Amino acid sequence: MITRELELYHGPQHLGMVGNFSITLSVEGDTIVEAKANPGYLHRGFEKLMEYRSWTQNLTLPCRINVVEPDSMEMIYMMGVESLARIEVPERAQYIRTIVLELSRLASHLFGAWAYANMLGFDTVAQWAMAYRDFVLDLFEELTGGRVYHIYMCPGGVRRDLPDGFEEKVMNFIKTLADHVPDFDAALFENKLFYKRAKGIGQISRQEAIELGATGQVLRATGMAYDIRKVEPYAAYDKVKFEVPTREDGDAYSRLWVIHDEMIQSAHIIMQCIENLPKGKVYERTPNPFKWKIPKGETYVRIESSRGELGAYVVSNGGKNPYRIFFRTPSFTHGIPILEKLLKGANISDVGNIMISLYVVPPEIDR
Repeated sequence: MITRELELYHGPQHLGMVGNFSITLSVEGDTIVEAKANPGYLHRGFEKLMEYRSWTQNLTLPCRINVVEPDSMEMIYMMGVESLARIEVPERAQYIRTIVLELSRLASHLFGAWAYANMLGFDTVAQWAMAYRDFVLDLFEELTGGRVYHIYMCPGGVRRDLPDGFEEKVMNFIKTLADHVPDFDAALFENKLFYKRAKGIGQISRQEAIELGATGQVLRATGMAYDIRKVEPYAAYDKVKFEVPTREDGDAYSRLWVIHDEMIQSAHIIMQCIENLPKGKVYERTPNPFKWKIPKGETYVRIESSRGELGAYVVSNGGKNPYRIFFRTPSFTHGIPILEKLLKGANISDVGNIMISLYVVPPEIDR
């Protein structure tokens, strides 16, 4: 039987896509023969923009590279500046940064659960996930004044100390979320329909994942327990105990379970930081921001974002502005080479399934 090959455009308006991401598909029947990813032109040019702004003016730009998880982008830029300027961050600020990063990870994972559940038709779970994410944003609003972009971190620490009663509110949220984990499990993660839709879909081996530059859940879902928070601790991650969740099959089912388990670990990290939060100052004073010149040099720093290894290469020529900034984002490899590979031979109905399980955020690609 001879079938005709057709070219279809999937996204950006499709429910299974995110942002303005789209994919050009060549199909025979309902089987994908070839896929070409198009991340579009969203939030572009940040790295170049940062070369024309002062070190302090740039505090507002990195967070916009990943709207879903802005705090990791803030953190990586601050670490780059602190590395070049040889700034020591106070211990209390390191603990607060860890709390903020893990709250941001929870918000990101809840957003991912919303997107995935919504795409598969689990509307109740999607609404639960988005509601709990809003509770996290409430905490951020009280802490920073902003719900989406926080710009709370600064070179040398954080902008201000925690408000009165904030630790108690965070602990209450963690306990409330923990009480509802069985509901999430019963409605989605242990649901037979989720198993049938995700098991074996978008499968990648550990060797292929390593060769293609996979990181985060995509890599850990193949059984490799690799996490920058363990390999190269930063902030207060060397002061807390947590596990690195893994699965073995490297498919969409495994990737979602890794995300599920990571939320539980994030809750444990936050609780430990609050219980052991040291006293002291929350920032180290820096020079006049309008005249601040960072010593000449270059550095590469990295952290574990909710999507995997996030790195920043920062170069200073001794001036008031960065000479060069480059961000190494996990969505770049997940959203182009890995996505295109996994879509080949897949069914059209699983395009969104695979895309969202890879945790792709388009602005991280086209930056």
